[in-house]
Amino acid sequence: MTPPRPPELPAILLKPEPVIIVITVGWVLATILAFTVSELHGWRPYTVAGLGVGVLGTSIVMWQRRAVRRGSRGAQSGLT
Repeated sequence: MTPPRPPELPAILLKPEPVIIVITVGWVLATILAFTVSELHGWRPYTVAGLGVGVLGTSIVMWQRRAVRRGSRGAQSGLT
């Protein structure tokens, strides 16, 4: 007897691009506000760090997806 398989995820949940775009727009907006509104100058380090972490994370996701498409043995499975 085989164990039951979980259902497949909907296609919309497998696409990271919409989430990346929305979060990036939010961080860019926060960064612009931190550099233009004098009351928010204390936010500058956090907004710049948020953008940096976002760039790093997006780069890693894109790198892994490229490895999957190339057929690299060490690539994660389930990415398209």
